Amino acid sequence: MTDLLFSKASRRHWLKQGAALSLAAAAPLRAWAQPRATLVLGDQAGGLRALFEASKALEGAPFAYRWANFQGVAPLFEAQRSAAVDTAVAGDLPVLAAAVGRTPLKIVATRVGKADALGIVVQPDSPLRKVADLRGKTVIVSSARGSISQYQLYGALEEAGVRRDEVTVKFVLPTDAAAAFASRQIDAWAVFDPYYTIALQQGGRILRDGRGINTALGFITASEPSLADPAKRAAIVQFLDRLARAGEWALANPEAYAQAYSQLTRLPIESARIITARASVEGRPVSEADIAALQTVADRSARDGILPVRVDVRAITDAQLWKRPA
Repeated sequence: MTDLLFSKASRRHWLKQGAALSLAAAAPLRAWAQPRATLVLGDQAGGLRALFEASKALEGAPFAYRWANFQGVAPLFEAQRSAAVDTAVAGDLPVLAAAVGRTPLKIVATRVGKADALGIVVQPDSPLRKVADLRGKTVIVSSARGSISQYQLYGALEEAGVRRDEVTVKFVLPTDAAAAFASRQIDAWAVFDPYYTIALQQGGRILRDGRGINTALGFITASEPSLADPAKRAAIVQFLDRLARAGEWALANPEAYAQAYSQLTRLPIESARIITARASVEGRPVSEADIAALQTVADRSARDGILPVRVDVRAITDAQLWKRPA
């Protein structure tokens, strides 16, 4: 079975492949009298694909699809910017950063998770005991500027009364940072699941998690060219209907979801249970409360210099595309 979590394929390779990015077709494509739209579904660390494969929510879908997996949000949104994927899944701040980077996207659905799915981890015997101890230290943030982990780190520093210029921040992709953390080359690492849980399972210690700082909201984005294509637009709505079904199944069948996630990612079942229990699985239409929460993140990120400009969240949201059937 393909190992989705630690793919050795480079970002450049993925982007060159364009629409052929898929790691595997979900099922043989059958001939239809009328051509069906084909969606390339962007994913991070195999999480969304695991949800759909476990729930079987895409079985019998009236559109064709392929999966495109990335280890972090930066290469995923590069793919969406280059029209190599039709949809992407990401946390709140990465979506804003992608919009600032002129990725032609619209937010089309919200996913709800838990804020303890990310945090700052240190070595088990580290002298760092509280966030204030990071003063004068270097913190590795995954995966790039504008990540949910950068937002969490800055929020934790502000809470502890530590100025950002008192800490050296370096950005490293999560698989590279994971290897460095395991070999004790990193003292403090701000990261998200599944890498966060893996670090803790390997003996890492939590300095501060995301509760009280992060929104725990994730989003599905669709590329504007895809939304402009009537066939793809209809397929995206159908995909979102099935996303909601998949989330309902995962909430009702936590052990089956964890087992499927473990099998697909090749992570130990103990890690998979933790990751899936706090993952963003519930899918719903974008609400006014979601827009307001994301606008707060956008305003704070512009204030703190994480984003170079303020993002108008409503302008990058299509809340009318998907109205989930009752």
